[in-house]
Amino acid sequence: MAENREMFNEVIDQEEDINLRKQLIEEVKNIPSDADWNTISSSIQNLKRRWKRINYWESALEDSLEEEFEAAIDVFYGKRNEVIANSKALKEELIGRAKTVAQTNNFNQGTNEMNELLNQWKAAGSCGKETDDELWEQFNAARQTFFDRKHDYWQARQEKSQNAKTAKEELIKKAEGLKTSTEWKKTADAYNELLNQWKAAGFAGKDQDDALWARFNEARQAFYDARGAYYDEQRAENAKRALAKEELVKAAQAIADEKFYSRENSDKMKNLNAEWKKIGFAGKGKEDALWAQFRAAADSYFEGLKQYNQSRHDQWMMRMQETRNRKLDLIQKQKRQLKWMEQELTSLLSQSAVDEMKEDIEDKKDFIAELEEELAELDKKIAE
Repeated sequence: MAENREMFNEVIDQEEDINLRKQLIEEVKNIPSDADWNTISSSIQNLKRRWKRINYWESALEDSLEEEFEAAIDVFYGKRNEVIANSKALKEELIGRAKTVAQTNNFNQGTNEMNELLNQWKAAGSCGKETDDELWEQFNAARQTFFDRKHDYWQARQEKSQNAKTAKEELIKKAEGLKTSTEWKKTADAYNELLNQWKAAGFAGKDQDDALWARFNEARQAFYDARGAYYDEQRAENAKRALAKEELVKAAQAIADEKFYSRENSDKMKNLNAEWKKIGFAGKGKEDALWAQFRAAADSYFEGLKQYNQSRHDQWMMRMQETRNRKLDLIQKQKRQLKWMEQELTSLLSQSAVDEMKEDIEDKKDFIAELEEELAELDKKIAE
C-alpha cells in the first residue's frame, strides 16, 4: 500500500515537472521579439537556469520538450545573428562611402556628408565588440583623412589670402603712380591690366578686401575723371563726323530706293559701311540716330537677299525638327523603361538585386538627363 502511494506521488511530481517545462517553453515564445538584445539574453539565461533546476525523469516526452525549448531559443539567436550580419554589412558600406567622401574637394558638403555618415554609423547597431572596433578604425581613418585634407585646405586658403593682400597692396602703388598720366589709351590699357591682375590676385579676406579695393579704385577713378574732361573737348570733332555720316545715309538710301539687287550695289553698300567705320564716332547725341537711318537703308537693300537664305533656312529647320522628334521619342521610351524599373524595384527579394536595380535606375536617369540636355541644345539652336 505504501509502495503504491509512493509510485502515485512520483507520477504527480513528474506531471508537475512536465507542466513546468511546458510553461517555460511558452515563456520563451512570449519573449517580445522587438526587445533589445540585452533584455532578451537575460530572459533566456534565466529560463535556462530554471529549466536545469527541474528534475529529469528520463522520459521521451521530456526529451521532446527540451528539443522544443532549445528550438524556441534558437529563433532568437538566429535573429540576433541576422542583426549582426546586417550591421556588419551596413558598416562596411558606410566605410566605402566615407572613403569616397574623404577625397572630395567640396569641404562644406563633405562635412555634412561625413556627419550624416556618422549618424548612420551610430544607428547601425553592434556586430560584436571586436568587429565593431576593427570596422570603426577603418571608418574613422577615412573621416580623419577628410578632416586632415579640410584643415590643409583652409590653412592653404588663409595663406592664399595673405598673399592676395600683399599682391593687391603692390597693385595699389602702381595704380597711384599712373593716375596723373595723360597717355589716355596706354594708361587705360595699363589700368585694365592692373584690374586683371587684381582679379587674379584672389580674395584677401573679408576684413581686408573692401578697403583695399577702395584705395585701388580711387586711383583709377582719378585717371578716368581726367580722361573724361579731355574727351569733352573732342565733341566739336564729333559734329564734323556727324555731317560726313549724314552724306553716307543719303547714299545708302539712294541704293535702297533703286531696288536693284546686284553684286555692284552690294559692294557699294559694303564700301559705305567701311567708310562709316573710318569716319569714327560722331558723338553720343547723334551716333545712334544716324546709325539707325544708315542701318535701315542697308537692311532694306539686303532684305531681298534674305529670300534666298530663307529657303535654305526652312530646309534646315525641317531637318532639325525631325531630329528633335526622334530624340523626344527616345526620351519618352527611356522614361517608360525607368518607370517600369522603379515599379519592379519593390518586388525584388535580395539586397544585391535591389542595389543592382538602383544602380541601373541611376544610370537610366543619367542617360535621360543627357538626352534631355541634347534636346535642349536642339531647341536652343532652333530658337536662334
